[in-house]
Amino acid sequence: MSYLYLKSIHIIFVVSWMAGLFYIVRLFIYHTEANQKPEPDRSILLKQFQIMEKKLWTVIATPAMILTLASGFYMMFQQSWHLQLWMQVKLAFVAGLLIYHFICQNMMEQFQKGLFNWSSTKLRIWNEVATIFLVGIVFTVVLKTAMDWLYGLLGLILFAMIIMSAVKLYKYYRLKS
Repeated sequence: MSYLYLKSIHIIFVVSWMAGLFYIVRLFIYHTEANQKPEPDRSILLKQFQIMEKKLWTVIATPAMILTLASGFYMMFQQSWHLQLWMQVKLAFVAGLLIYHFICQNMMEQFQKGLFNWSSTKLRIWNEVATIFLVGIVFTVVLKTAMDWLYGLLGLILFAMIIMSAVKLYKYYRLKS
Protein backbone atom coordinates (compact mmCIF):
# COMPACT_ATOMS: atom_id res chain seq x y z
CA MET A 1 0.00 0.00 0.00
CA SER A 2 2.85 2.45 0.74
CA TYR A 3 4.03 1.93 -2.86
CA LEU A 4 0.74 3.34 -4.18
CA TYR A 5 1.07 6.43 -1.99
CA LEU A 6 4.63 6.92 -3.21
CA LYS A 7 3.54 6.45 -6.82
CA SER A 8 0.79 9.06 -6.31
CA ILE A 9 3.31 11.51 -4.85
CA HIS A 10 5.65 10.84 -7.76
CA ILE A 11 2.92 11.56 -10.33
CA ILE A 12 1.86 14.76 -8.54
CA PHE A 13 5.40 16.12 -8.54
CA VAL A 14 6.05 15.06 -12.14
CA VAL A 15 2.98 17.09 -13.14
CA SER A 16 4.20 20.05 -11.06
CA TRP A 17 7.71 19.85 -12.51
CA MET A 18 6.44 19.67 -16.07
CA ALA A 19 4.07 22.58 -15.46
CA GLY A 20 7.04 24.59 -14.19
CA LEU A 21 9.16 23.70 -17.22
CA PHE A 22 6.38 24.52 -19.66
CA TYR A 23 5.55 27.82 -18.01
CA ILE A 24 9.12 29.04 -17.46
CA VAL A 25 9.86 28.95 -21.18
CA ARG A 26 6.54 30.65 -21.91
CA LEU A 27 7.64 33.40 -19.50
CA PHE A 28 10.98 33.58 -21.34
CA ILE A 29 9.10 34.16 -24.58
CA TYR A 30 7.07 36.99 -23.07
CA HIS A 31 10.19 38.36 -21.37
CA THR A 32 12.05 38.43 -24.69
CA GLU A 33 9.14 40.10 -26.45
CA ALA A 34 8.80 42.64 -23.61
CA ASN A 35 12.40 43.68 -24.25
CA GLN A 36 11.23 45.07 -27.61
CA LYS A 37 8.54 47.31 -26.06
CA PRO A 38 8.98 51.07 -25.68
CA GLU A 39 9.59 52.63 -22.26
CA PRO A 40 8.10 52.73 -19.64
CA ASP A 41 6.33 49.45 -20.55
CA ARG A 42 9.65 47.74 -21.20
CA SER A 43 11.11 48.39 -17.73
CA ILE A 44 7.90 47.52 -15.92
CA LEU A 45 7.43 44.26 -17.83
CA LEU A 46 11.07 43.18 -17.57
CA LYS A 47 11.05 43.65 -13.81
CA GLN A 48 7.77 41.76 -13.45
CA PHE A 49 8.96 38.84 -15.61
CA GLN A 50 12.15 38.57 -13.55
CA ILE A 51 10.09 38.26 -10.36
CA MET A 52 7.69 35.73 -11.90
CA GLU A 53 10.49 33.58 -13.32
CA LYS A 54 12.45 33.53 -10.08
CA LYS A 55 9.42 32.57 -7.97
CA LEU A 56 8.26 29.91 -10.42
CA TRP A 57 11.73 28.40 -10.46
CA THR A 58 12.50 28.46 -6.75
CA VAL A 59 9.04 27.72 -5.36
CA ILE A 60 7.61 25.27 -7.90
CA ALA A 61 9.91 23.89 -10.62
CA THR A 62 13.07 23.04 -8.69
CA PRO A 63 11.38 21.63 -5.56
CA ALA A 64 9.06 19.55 -7.78
CA MET A 65 12.08 18.24 -9.69
CA ILE A 66 13.81 17.21 -6.45
CA LEU A 67 10.71 15.47 -5.10
CA THR A 68 10.08 13.77 -8.47
CA LEU A 69 13.60 12.37 -8.49
CA ALA A 70 13.54 11.35 -4.82
CA SER A 71 10.22 9.50 -5.08
CA GLY A 72 11.14 8.00 -8.45
CA PHE A 73 14.50 6.66 -7.33
CA TYR A 74 12.98 5.25 -4.16
CA MET A 75 10.31 3.41 -6.18
CA MET A 76 12.83 2.27 -8.77
CA PHE A 77 15.11 0.62 -6.23
CA GLN A 78 12.23 -0.68 -4.11
CA GLN A 79 10.87 -2.52 -7.16
CA SER A 80 14.32 -3.39 -8.64
CA TRP A 81 13.32 -1.67 -11.86
CA HIS A 82 16.82 -0.24 -12.34
CA LEU A 83 17.76 -3.64 -13.78
CA GLN A 84 15.17 -3.51 -16.55
CA LEU A 85 15.84 -2.11 -20.03
CA TRP A 86 12.70 0.04 -20.15
CA MET A 87 13.77 1.80 -16.94
CA GLN A 88 17.23 2.48 -18.33
CA VAL A 89 15.62 4.06 -21.42
CA LYS A 90 13.29 6.08 -19.18
CA LEU A 91 16.30 7.24 -17.14
CA ALA A 92 17.97 8.42 -20.35
CA PHE A 93 14.89 10.54 -21.10
CA VAL A 94 14.88 11.80 -17.49
CA ALA A 95 18.57 12.70 -17.84
CA GLY A 96 17.65 14.70 -20.95
CA LEU A 97 14.89 16.42 -18.99
CA LEU A 98 17.35 17.27 -16.20
CA ILE A 99 19.73 18.79 -18.74
CA TYR A 100 16.77 20.75 -20.14
CA HIS A 101 15.92 21.91 -16.59
CA PHE A 102 19.42 23.22 -15.93
CA ILE A 103 19.68 24.88 -19.34
CA CYS A 104 16.43 26.69 -18.48
CA GLN A 105 17.94 27.71 -15.16
CA ASN A 106 20.96 29.13 -16.98
CA MET A 107 18.66 30.96 -19.39
CA MET A 108 16.76 32.45 -16.45
CA GLU A 109 20.02 33.68 -14.93
CA GLN A 110 20.89 35.31 -18.27
CA PHE A 111 17.48 37.01 -18.39
CA GLN A 112 18.01 38.23 -14.83
CA LYS A 113 21.19 39.95 -16.08
CA GLY A 114 19.38 41.47 -19.06
CA LEU A 115 20.97 39.14 -21.62
CA PHE A 116 18.62 38.02 -24.39
CA ASN A 117 20.45 35.41 -26.45
CA TRP A 118 17.37 33.58 -27.79
CA SER A 119 14.69 34.89 -30.14
CA SER A 120 11.06 34.28 -29.25
CA THR A 121 10.84 31.81 -32.17
CA LYS A 122 13.80 29.77 -30.90
CA LEU A 123 12.24 29.83 -27.43
CA ARG A 124 8.95 28.51 -28.85
CA ILE A 125 10.85 25.61 -30.41
CA TRP A 126 12.78 25.09 -27.16
CA ASN A 127 9.49 24.97 -25.28
CA GLU A 128 8.48 21.87 -27.25
CA VAL A 129 11.61 19.92 -26.28
CA ALA A 130 10.15 19.29 -22.80
CA THR A 131 7.00 17.95 -24.44
CA ILE A 132 9.07 15.50 -26.49
CA PHE A 133 10.85 14.26 -23.35
CA LEU A 134 7.50 13.91 -21.57
CA VAL A 135 6.03 11.87 -24.42
CA GLY A 136 9.12 9.64 -24.49
CA ILE A 137 8.97 9.05 -20.74
CA VAL A 138 5.24 8.28 -20.64
CA PHE A 139 5.31 5.90 -23.59
CA THR A 140 8.40 4.14 -22.23
CA VAL A 141 6.75 3.55 -18.85
CA VAL A 142 3.42 2.47 -20.29
CA LEU A 143 4.62 0.27 -23.16
CA LYS A 144 7.72 -1.41 -21.68
CA THR A 145 7.82 -4.30 -24.18
CA ALA A 146 10.38 -4.70 -26.95
CA MET A 147 7.89 -4.89 -29.87
CA ASP A 148 6.29 -1.65 -28.82
CA TRP A 149 9.70 0.09 -28.78
CA LEU A 150 9.90 0.32 -32.54
CA TYR A 151 6.45 1.84 -32.80
CA GLY A 152 7.17 4.08 -29.83
CA LEU A 153 10.40 5.38 -31.30
CA LEU A 154 8.82 5.98 -34.70
CA GLY A 155 5.87 7.66 -33.00
CA LEU A 156 8.17 9.90 -30.95
CA ILE A 157 10.10 10.96 -34.06
CA LEU A 158 6.84 11.64 -35.91
CA PHE A 159 5.47 13.55 -32.91
CA ALA A 160 8.65 15.67 -32.73
CA MET A 161 8.42 16.47 -36.44
CA ILE A 162 4.75 17.44 -36.15
CA ILE A 163 5.26 19.64 -33.10
CA MET A 164 8.26 21.43 -34.62
CA SER A 165 6.30 21.97 -37.85
CA ALA A 166 3.42 23.41 -35.83
CA VAL A 167 5.79 25.94 -34.23
CA LYS A 168 7.06 26.98 -37.65
CA LEU A 169 3.50 27.21 -38.98
CA TYR A 170 2.50 29.34 -35.99
CA LYS A 171 5.42 31.70 -36.71
CA TYR A 172 4.34 31.97 -40.34
CA TYR A 173 0.75 32.91 -39.42
CA ARG A 174 1.89 35.22 -36.63
CA LEU A 175 4.16 37.15 -39.00
CA LYS A 176 1.46 37.21 -41.65
CA SER A 177 -1.05 38.86 -39.30
